[in-house]
Amino acid sequence: MSDGLPIPVGVATNDILLDVNDLVVHFPVGRRGLFGAPSKVHAVDGVSFRVRRGTTFGIVGESGSGKSTTAQAVMRLIPSTSGQIVFDGENIADYRGEKLRLARAKFQIVFQDPFSALDPRRRAGELIREPLDLLGIGTPRERDARVKKLLAEVGLPPQVADLFPHQFSGGQRQRLCIARAMAPEPDLIVCDEAVSALDVAIQAQILNLLKKLQRERGLTYIFISHDLGVIQHFCDEIAVMYLGKIVEQAPSSVFFSAPTHPYSWSLIAAAAPPGPLRDRLKKNYLVKGDPPSPVDPPPGCRFAQRCPFVLERCRNELPTLHAGTDNHFVACHRTGEIQTPHLHDEAARI
Repeated sequence: MSDGLPIPVGVATNDILLDVNDLVVHFPVGRRGLFGAPSKVHAVDGVSFRVRRGTTFGIVGESGSGKSTTAQAVMRLIPSTSGQIVFDGENIADYRGEKLRLARAKFQIVFQDPFSALDPRRRAGELIREPLDLLGIGTPRERDARVKKLLAEVGLPPQVADLFPHQFSGGQRQRLCIARAMAPEPDLIVCDEAVSALDVAIQAQILNLLKKLQRERGLTYIFISHDLGVIQHFCDEIAVMYLGKIVEQAPSSVFFSAPTHPYSWSLIAAAAPPGPLRDRLKKNYLVKGDPPSPVDPPPGCRFAQRCPFVLERCRNELPTLHAGTDNHFVACHRTGEIQTPHLHDEAARI
C-alpha cells in the first residue's frame, strides 16, 4: 500500500481496492518564445485517493478540472508522468505489454458517448464478446452463453445480439457498453460521464441498473461527473477536483451536510434548485469567471483568483489536503476561519 492519504477510520487495509498516490499527468506543449523554458499542461497534479471495495467513489468538478484525465490515467489509457496506481495490492503504473493487457480484465471503463463508443460495423453480440476474445476468456461456446447472460443482466432481450448499434436508442447503447465492460468480470468499472449524454429519464434507468449490478456482483465504481445531483445520490464518497488537484474529499453525507472548501460551496450553489437556499448560496458563495490556464499554473492555491476569501498567503503558498473529522479532507489555508454553509437537511434538495 502506498503512503498517500491515511486509511479511513474503520476501514481495513485489505478493503481498499484502488490506492492512487500522488498521481501526476503532464502534457508538454512546447516552449514560450524562441528561448523560453518548455511549458506543460498540468492536467493532473499530485492526486491521491483510495477506493473501498464494493463502493462508488465520485469525482466532480467543472470542465477542465482533470476528472477524465485522472480516470484515463488510472485505467492506463494514457501515460502518467509519475505516481502510484495500486490496484488490488499491485502497482499497475509499472505494468507494460502482455502483463498490462491481461490485467485489464479486472478494470474496465464506460465512456460518456454511447454513440461513438461502439463500432457501427459490428453487431451487438460481437461487441460484447470482443473483450472475451481479446483476453482469451472461456471457450467459444462459453463466450456465447456469457453474451446472452450479460444482455439479460442489462435488461436487453437475447435477440438484439444480431442488431447493429444504429438500431438501438441512446440508453440501449449505453446498456451495451455496460454489458461489454462487465464481460471479463472486472472488480472495478470507471464510469466517465456515463449518463451525461442521456436525457433525465434514461439517466435514472442507467443509474438504477448500475446500482443493481453493484449489489449483485459486488462491483466497485469510480464515477466521473459534473452533475452534483447525480453524484450526491449515487456515490458513497466524493472528491472535488479543481485545475488538476483534489480540493475536498469526504463521505457523501458529510460533504453535502458541511462542505468546507469555497469551490465546493460554489458548485453546490450552482446545483441548488430555485428557492431561498439557492438565493442564499448564490449571493454568498457562487464564483464567476474561468479557471486559470493549466499551462504552468501559478504557485499558490489554484482557486485563489476566483475565491472571495483569498488572502496573500493563498496566492503564494499551495495548500495540501489535511484531515478533519469524519474522514473529511480539505485543501484550504482558511479552513475554520471562514463561516461554512452548514446545509444539513437542505442539501437533500440538490
